[in-house]
Amino acid sequence: MSQRHTPEDAQANPSAGGLTRRTVVQSGLAGILAAGFAPVVRAADPIVLRYLGTAVNQDKAIAEKFEADTGIKVQYIPVTTDDVTKRAVTAPNSFDLIDTEYFSLKKIIPTGNLKGIDVKRIKNADKITTLFTKGEVAGKKVGDQGTAPKKVMFLEGEKSKAFASSPTQFMTLIPTVYNADTLGIRPDLIKRPIESWKELLNPEFKGKAAILNIPSIGIMDAAMVVEAMGLYKYPDKGNMTKKEIDLTIKTLIEAKKAGQFRSLWKDFNESVNLMASGEVVIQSMWSPAVTAVRTKGIACNFQPLKEGYRAWAAGFGVPSTLSGKKLDAAYEFINWFLDGWAGAYLNRQGYYSAVLETAKAKMEAYEWAYWMEGKAAEKDIKSPQGQVLAKAGEKRDGGSYEARMGGIACWNAIMDENTYMVQKWNEFVAA
Repeated sequence: MSQRHTPEDAQANPSAGGLTRRTVVQSGLAGILAAGFAPVVRAADPIVLRYLGTAVNQDKAIAEKFEADTGIKVQYIPVTTDDVTKRAVTAPNSFDLIDTEYFSLKKIIPTGNLKGIDVKRIKNADKITTLFTKGEVAGKKVGDQGTAPKKVMFLEGEKSKAFASSPTQFMTLIPTVYNADTLGIRPDLIKRPIESWKELLNPEFKGKAAILNIPSIGIMDAAMVVEAMGLYKYPDKGNMTKKEIDLTIKTLIEAKKAGQFRSLWKDFNESVNLMASGEVVIQSMWSPAVTAVRTKGIACNFQPLKEGYRAWAAGFGVPSTLSGKKLDAAYEFINWFLDGWAGAYLNRQGYYSAVLETAKAKMEAYEWAYWMEGKAAEKDIKSPQGQVLAKAGEKRDGGSYEARMGGIACWNAIMDENTYMVQKWNEFVAA
């Protein structure tokens, strides 16, 4: 989302009216809990859930569906990825539900501002994908460099400020959306196979390459390139030493001074426009941005690469001070979110949902086959808004869920040397 987005990450929704995808997801629980309330009571005394997250995840359709199902309103509070973390640390009473990325938890949990989510109150807790609970896809371990969710998934207790090393009754976040990011390419303009991250710095694409200008994510994309070029192998790309940061940034600065980059993009729409215009033919990209280019009728691939993917994941959290009806409503939203409708809605945009079984039940068999099994589309694949995303006969980039999420090399993270890294990244931007 990515720092979507997110991270991956993230599909811009101009009609969202400030709602974020994550916001929508978060409102899910309310639906289930709402079943115990008469809608009339709700109308007289409406509950409003303040949903803090990035605009990428705050989706109007999710909020509207949740309210229709439960009578609970969702009020989106869209801020940047960094500001989600800042608000959680400094103003925990300013929201009722937070949609944040797992890598932010190392900053938030020690403050005690989030309470452990009681899995006994989450109807589908036992069906949450093993990618989060065990770090496995189809029984196989995936790469866990960076902040793999399994490292920060559980708390020792409801009010604990420390992560548990094994599963407990209390989760930090209930996962909402996640994906594995790679490079986006214009196959019609490149006209040859692209199989490695090292192509991002190939002089062949001088002036036509772009990298994501969000330091904590961009440097991991750069590290994937450095490794692919054979320059260095990192023990943990998500937690570099100062020497490793220096090497990575030096590589980027040399490429920039040689004219490699057309742009350093920060915004979802910017990445779409760069690719759609043909100004850029290879760049860091988020899956829904590739989808957005395709809806314009322009060839664009979310390219599987032999070194693997950089993954991201987000989830819903609850402030430690939340209680009473508001807390019940937050649980209702989360339960609703895992109940299938939201998951299917997100899957149709190229994200992955936390509980695959319930999402599958709300999708057509041909949709599931395309999005999740990597099979050729039996008929045109459309977005929730009705746009054609793939024509009959086409396959999804990266193939099946197991192929893509099983190919993770590292996860978005905040390094111990984050302050130094950002300083060095800014030197790259200014170079």
